[in-house]
Amino acid sequence: MHVPDGFLSVPVSIATGVVAAGAIGLAIKNSRAEMADDRKAPMVGIVATVIFATQMINFPVGAGTSGHLLGGALAAVLLGPWTAVLALSAVFIVQALLFADGGLTALGTNITLMGLVTITVGWWVFRGLVRLLPARRWAIAVAAGIGGLLSVPASAIAFVGLFAIGGQVAVPIEAVFAAMVGWHALIGIGEAIITGLIVAAVLATRPDLVYGARFQRSGATPTREAALV
Repeated sequence: MHVPDGFLSVPVSIATGVVAAGAIGLAIKNSRAEMADDRKAPMVGIVATVIFATQMINFPVGAGTSGHLLGGALAAVLLGPWTAVLALSAVFIVQALLFADGGLTALGTNITLMGLVTITVGWWVFRGLVRLLPARRWAIAVAAGIGGLLSVPASAIAFVGLFAIGGQVAVPIEAVFAAMVGWHALIGIGEAIITGLIVAAVLATRPDLVYGARFQRSGATPTREAALV
């Protein structure tokens, strides 16, 4: 899913860079409310490290294609959506600078696609499901997994949209859509399993550290701090 340099046009790369920078700026301001409890601060580093490590592990999905955890839904449920933006942005920046995983000129694109899109979709799918499912711990893990499942093809669809606007590779848009969305729908299954298992494991040991669990317990309505706008 990492977009390399030169794959999208300069205007598209600049536009996604502006979007990513704006989101990071908002996240710096709004994440303070999510991390009001100082005991939860170490979770940011732990989650970022786990996502960084798991993104280095690819699993085959067929036809020579492999996928890895994107982590948007996982980070949003554990940390809160705004803090998740900061954690994933840090991961993508380190990957681009130290491991050449995704191009520097495409850094804003990768943060937007793999960070902002997956966090937004994963978080709001999760929020909707926890209000519908029974008030049980397993429901939080299931909702997180489904959020992860849907966030991956959503990111692929967003990429296809950007490619349609400024793709620099001579590939028909229909072929790009079929390949990206088709395979990433399968990759989303792996995302769902990993997300659900990790959330379930944290709930079993330290449920107080799962940001998303507070909405199931309190039935709170969305707030400015908890919403990506």
